[in-house]
Amino acid sequence: MKVLFLNDLSDPRIGSSIRQMYQHGARLRELGHETALVTAVQDPKLAGETEIEGMHVFRLLSSYDPRWRAWVSLDNPRVRSSFARIVADWKPDIVHSHLVHTHLSYEALAAARRAGAGVVFTAHDVMTFCYQKLTCFHGGEEHKGALRDYSAHWQKCVPCQRFRYRPGRNAAIRRRLERDVHRVTAVSEELATAMRSNGLRVDRVVHNAVALHPSLPASEDVAAFRRKHHLEQAKLLAIAGRLHEQKGVLQLFRALALVAKRFPEVRLMVMGHRDVYDREFATAALDLGVAERIAPVGWLDGDELACAYAATDVFVTPSICFDTFGLVNLEAMEHSRPVVATAFGGSPEVVLDGETGRVVNPFDTEALAGAIVGLLEDPKLAARMGEAGRLRLVERFQIRRLADEFLEEYDFARAAAAKAGA
Repeated sequence: MKVLFLNDLSDPRIGSSIRQMYQHGARLRELGHETALVTAVQDPKLAGETEIEGMHVFRLLSSYDPRWRAWVSLDNPRVRSSFARIVADWKPDIVHSHLVHTHLSYEALAAARRAGAGVVFTAHDVMTFCYQKLTCFHGGEEHKGALRDYSAHWQKCVPCQRFRYRPGRNAAIRRRLERDVHRVTAVSEELATAMRSNGLRVDRVVHNAVALHPSLPASEDVAAFRRKHHLEQAKLLAIAGRLHEQKGVLQLFRALALVAKRFPEVRLMVMGHRDVYDREFATAALDLGVAERIAPVGWLDGDELACAYAATDVFVTPSICFDTFGLVNLEAMEHSRPVVATAFGGSPEVVLDGETGRVVNPFDTEALAGAIVGLLEDPKLAARMGEAGRLRLVERFQIRRLADEFLEEYDFARAAAAKAGA
C-alpha cells in the first residue's frame, strides 16, 4: 500500500506530533508499505524533494500573510497544481491528512478524492472549528475554568478574531470533510466531543502514541545533565513544548511560589525556546518572585531531551487551553515520571488521576501546587505512579497500536473510495 501523508510541518524537532508521524511512517515501512510526505516551506531554497527520517518528502512553496489564513486554509492556489501533480505521479492508495489548515489547505483533500485515493483526516487540534487555541470554552478566571461550552458561533468568534473572522469558514470545512474524506479520526475522546458539538463527523478516536527508545539515559548522563544546568540538588519540576500563555506557564509560576514554601530547593526546568521565555515570561517570573527558581534550558531534542525527562522529579502540563492530547505526557511517562496534567482536553485520557499522576484544574493554584507537593513529599508514591505511567504507555500508547488502528482505517477508506468510483 502507498500512503501519502499531508502535513504543513515536517521538522521532527519542532513538535511531538511531527515525530509521531515519522514514527508511524517507519512502522508502516517495516510492514512493507510505502510512505511519502507532502509538506510546505516558506523559503524558496528549501522547495523540492528530500528525505527526512527515511521518508521521501515533497516540499511545496507557500508563503503569505497569516491574516488571510481563514481564506487560504480552504484553498491555497500556491500549492494547488503542484499537489495535484504529486498525487497523479505518485498514485497513493491512501492520503492521510494531519495538519493542513495553514498551507496545504482543505482543497488537498478534494484533490486526493478526485484522484481515487482513500482519504483519512486526523484532527490533532481544534482548527476544524476554531481559529486558534481554544480558550473560551471554560469561562477563564471569572468562572475558574468550570464551564464546558465547545460550540463555536459568530457571537464568540467575532470579538476574538475581529477582521480575521471569515463568515462561513466552519461550514465550508464541515462540507469538505463530509464530501472529500472517507474516514475522520480524532486524537482524543474529548476532542471528538468538541468536534461533534460543532456538527463535525468523527468516525473513530485513535489516541496518539510514541515509539519507545531502545534504551533510556544512563544515570551518569542524567547526573551530567543536572550538573550542566546547576540542578544537582534540586527538586526538579519540568514543563516542555512551545511556550505560550495558554499552556499555563503563568499558572505554573504561581504554583511554584507556593511549592517553594515547602521545598526551598525546588526548581522549574522550562524546556522551550529561550528567546520566547526571555521575551514573554522572564518579567512575570521576576514579578512573582520565582525567577531564581527557573532554569530556562532552551529547546531540547535527541539525547539531551531524554536526559531532561529522566532528570525530572515531577512533569507538569498545566494548559489553560483545550489541550487535545498532550504527547509530552507520554514522553515523560516513558521515563517513569509522574505527571501533573491539566483537566482541559485529552490529558485525562492519558494521565489517570491518582494512578499515574494527578489531573487538576490549573486555574486552582492551590490544587496545582498541592498535587506537586504531594508527589515531592512522597518519593515512593511518585515512583509508583511513574512506573504505572510507563506500564500504561507500554500497554496502550505504543506506535504499533496506532499503526494497526490506522491500517484498519485505511481499509475502510479504500473500500469507500472504491465504492464511490464504481
